[in-house]
Amino acid sequence: MQIKSLQLKNPLILAPLAGYTDLPFRLLCRRFGASLCYTEMISCHGLVHGKKNTLQMTQTVPEERPVALQLFGAAADTMGEAAAIVSAMDVDIIDINMGCPVRKVVKKGAGAALMQNPKLAADIISQVCKNTSLPVTVKIRTGWSHDAITAPAFAKMAEENGASAIAVHGRTWAQGFGGPVDWQTIARVKDTVSIPVIGNGDITSYQEAFGFLAESGCDGVMIGRGALGNPWVFTPGGAPTSLAKRMEGLAQHLQLIQIYCDPDRILARIKNHAGRYFKGIAGGSSMRREIYGVPSFAALLNLAQSI
Repeated sequence: MQIKSLQLKNPLILAPLAGYTDLPFRLLCRRFGASLCYTEMISCHGLVHGKKNTLQMTQTVPEERPVALQLFGAAADTMGEAAAIVSAMDVDIIDINMGCPVRKVVKKGAGAALMQNPKLAADIISQVCKNTSLPVTVKIRTGWSHDAITAPAFAKMAEENGASAIAVHGRTWAQGFGGPVDWQTIARVKDTVSIPVIGNGDITSYQEAFGFLAESGCDGVMIGRGALGNPWVFTPGGAPTSLAKRMEGLAQHLQLIQIYCDPDRILARIKNHAGRYFKGIAGGSSMRREIYGVPSFAALLNLAQSI
């Protein structure tokens, strides 16, 4: 799969997930086979104003490249300024979030709200492209509601304004993260544009990913929640069924967190990640209870390394 001049080794991509796709998790998924990982969505205003927390979210290392940094915002000029800042970083793609359904984002006119304002969306894409030589991708939804399935026309507009690829979450804004995924509309997007199209929505295994690739004709598949606690989703063999093997994956994740984060400051977030490794297997419930009960990151790491 190729996005502008960037050649990817396979069509499996880690989706941007707020609160989850930080540097350690992206590195882990790259190790397990993801060809490209997207950062959490990053505020254009936070970047332009040099906010410390925002800048921390841009952290990257050579080992994880290629990497895509996702911007969100509803001001075209500020998005352009942010794109210029990102262009000086060690990243390979700038993505524009036009699909987030979270109300606090949509209320500000960003995320999926931009699918109701294609003129502003076009201005944003154009400004971002003018301010970078990096490939620019756009992540969208199928539309605002079932009565407004606009993804094919919206994707064509994005292509005409300089986008190098389109990622489509196969749900409307009204659906949020529930209900059936509309791969037929994703296929229509693929038929409408000449740039690569990446399908997204409820992929939980390597085999499902390639099945949806064949069904939709897409160039790539983006895996989001299906990768949480399951970096094996990027491997043909899938997640192991034993506690010990699952713990090996968690231990790798925790070691990366130890290197790149202040783990005790984000212990609750880490426990949330860790507990997901043991869903759906024998003994998983008791293991999750142990994880949620540890008093410190050191105790959690010790637990992971003792199994």
